[in-house]
Amino acid sequence: MHTPPLFGDLLIILLVSVPVAFFCLRLKLPLLVGLILSGIAIGPYGLGWIHELEAIEVLAEIGVMLLLFTIGLEFSLRRLREMKTLVLVGGGLQVLLTVGVTAMIAVLFGRAIGQAVFFGFLVALSSTAIVLKSYVERSEVDAPHGRAAVGILLFQDISVVLMLLLVPILGGGADVSAANVAVSLGGSILALILLVLGAWFLLPPILRQIAQLRSTEAFLLTVVLLCLGMSWVTSHFGLSLALGAFIAGMVLADSDYSHQVTAEILPFRDVFNSLFFVSIGMLLSLGALFANLGFVVVIVLGLVLIKALIIWGVIRVLGLPLRIATMTALGLAQIGEFSFVLARAGKGTALLPDSDYQTFLAASIISMLATPFLIAAAPRAGYALQGLFKGSADADLAEPEQDIHMTSSGGLQQHVIIVGYGLNGRNLARVLRTVGIPYVILELNAESVRKAKEKGEKINFGDATRREVLLHAGIANAWALVLAMSDAAAARRTVDQARRLSKTLQIIVRTRYVAEITELYELGANEVIPEEFETSIEIFSRVLHRYGSSRRVIENQIERIRRQGYEMLRSPALPEPVAEKLDLGLALDSSATETMTVEEGSPVAGKTLAELNIREKSGATVIAVVRDGDTKVSPGAKYTLRTGDLVILFGTPEKVERAMQIFFPPDEIPDASIGGFNP
Repeated sequence: MHTPPLFGDLLIILLVSVPVAFFCLRLKLPLLVGLILSGIAIGPYGLGWIHELEAIEVLAEIGVMLLLFTIGLEFSLRRLREMKTLVLVGGGLQVLLTVGVTAMIAVLFGRAIGQAVFFGFLVALSSTAIVLKSYVERSEVDAPHGRAAVGILLFQDISVVLMLLLVPILGGGADVSAANVAVSLGGSILALILLVLGAWFLLPPILRQIAQLRSTEAFLLTVVLLCLGMSWVTSHFGLSLALGAFIAGMVLADSDYSHQVTAEILPFRDVFNSLFFVSIGMLLSLGALFANLGFVVVIVLGLVLIKALIIWGVIRVLGLPLRIATMTALGLAQIGEFSFVLARAGKGTALLPDSDYQTFLAASIISMLATPFLIAAAPRAGYALQGLFKGSADADLAEPEQDIHMTSSGGLQQHVIIVGYGLNGRNLARVLRTVGIPYVILELNAESVRKAKEKGEKINFGDATRREVLLHAGIANAWALVLAMSDAAAARRTVDQARRLSKTLQIIVRTRYVAEITELYELGANEVIPEEFETSIEIFSRVLHRYGSSRRVIENQIERIRRQGYEMLRSPALPEPVAEKLDLGLALDSSATETMTVEEGSPVAGKTLAELNIREKSGATVIAVVRDGDTKVSPGAKYTLRTGDLVILFGTPEKVERAMQIFFPPDEIPDASIGGFNP
């Protein structure tokens, strides 16, 4: 039987990628670097083992679509509205400035104006796939620099439509006019609006009907269909395939099935997305690279520097601190995958000669390879730059509110500093305001700060990683610092700074993963609350409750886990001594003390404990009786129960349930009213 060429190509890709990825990870190098190197090695310019390049590129495109689909699941339409300033202002300024600066440099080197603007298009776009994958792996998508990067990337992806429409004009196409371009662009924007509205009304109901079938296969097929189908529709309106997938994910983000959709699609996304990075490496000609190595290096350094400086300036104009601007700039300082689409279009109109095309590919791929390393180094670079401009670069940071518990020195007194105004920060502020505890909030989202201030919230714009900002917030006189933000690196830095400034401050940190607990404690945190751990507590407490465990059993288990510093859930197996101790604790906790009142007309009123014979009939033991405020411990068999007595029973939930039938007729047993017991 003849083996299809594509099957052989996929097998070769896997055979090469797996060991290369293994060694990269062992050397603590980013995985996508290994994938790109694999593509370089087996591509047509390397060993030449791959023959079905077009088919591989199609599969790679599917990987990008699935990546954007899962990212869309994290960004609902509501969150997109909150990011409109980052998308429209930040993204718009970045694209216009990058195109303008690049075009001017190209003109200075003797390029025609049309070709110079086209070069600007190529440089303006960043790699959505690489940046978002890196941020997802580092859990930084929700961090301030992650949100800024996503906003700019979204505008870049949308602007690809206009750039593709302008390529024929820049190339001197006689049959293309500005009016035709305006009509086409207007039609694309109108189509985008209609597609979002249509998807909003149609996709969730379709998924709801499929979910009711309770078929995993049908659900998965529908999810893939919605993702690829929306991509196909947007491509027929002149928009990118990836943008359609993002819209589908964003619409489903507000549905009840977003978590299940994410779980189903992740394995497919990772496989196809890996093919994308391999396909990028296949484009690079090693011969062209080594022939012009010096020139390529200069181009790479130049485009990374120019692009980083422009993005840094744009983020600063938006009012974000130096640290966030630096991290965002380094994260986006590369050429994007959509630039390859533009490059192919420009090659067909003589905007990009073959010599320039290979130089562009080499510089682009090298910039992509450098991206994970730049993102990893970005936090240190941000703090270093922040330190150079200490006291001046962030002079626009607002002072804390001056209307709550002022001391003679003008600072706050015994207040709580809340860092982050997301869901956790808002809820905490609401509770503190209700009970009258003074607080001040620090937030890096300028739009959120403005809206909250209009509602009278005690909130200020400020970067809590800055020593000066913490001092302005009155950390010396504060009672507690609560970190409710999503930036793990910034949280560690803030804890370290705060503990240096105050030895008595109570520092409470919300984090996403249990793996971050140890380091945060070592830096000086008093309490660390990981989201995944608290979710596990909620799950097992509900399971125990449904199985009839008493409230005391559940609370004891929760307290034991927290007292042991989460080690029970962080370790795959318990050490033997600890396990023995827990077995003893569980044996004790299997019994519970429950309090019951002898009501008027109860069959036990006026009878002695010997007559009731509670232990023999139910297995529960009367360990004490409270009467008129006096407690009788271990009452004897001759003790007579009276109306109003509080009887304390000891036994398992099942034994207590049987005892209840002695104290009350079966049809009068209170429903789940005895100490949280749920029969």
